[in-house]
Amino acid sequence: MKVLVVDDSSTMRRIISNALKQFMPDADIVEAEDGNDGFDKFQANQDVELILSDWNMPNCDGLEFLKKVVETGHTAPVIMVTTEAEKSNVVTAIKSGAKNYVTKPFTPDVLKGKISQTMGI
Repeated sequence: MKVLVVDDSSTMRRIISNALKQFMPDADIVEAEDGNDGFDKFQANQDVELILSDWNMPNCDGLEFLKKVVETGHTAPVIMVTTEAEKSNVVTAIKSGAKNYVTKPFTPDVLKGKISQTMGI
């Protein structure tokens, strides 16, 4: 499964990638450093099956990135992985097309559960 991880923090990208490798050892992980980079890599990797995106990023934030992905009609689910834990932000993300939401900090088990719930696996 190809997974796109979009986060401006290289440390957080590494944490997410390492967590994914624990329960999805065959995952093909593509990393992006902001929403613009994420959208470029999304367009270059149309076989992406799952997207994990931060909210707060420079240049193009996660909500803008999410809306751009949704506008393409691509069906890869987007899970927001962010410190934005306010209920209104969760609602905004879901209404904008996110399929699930994980608040930082999180454990690998929480991430696995959200991915399993989202992907139906």
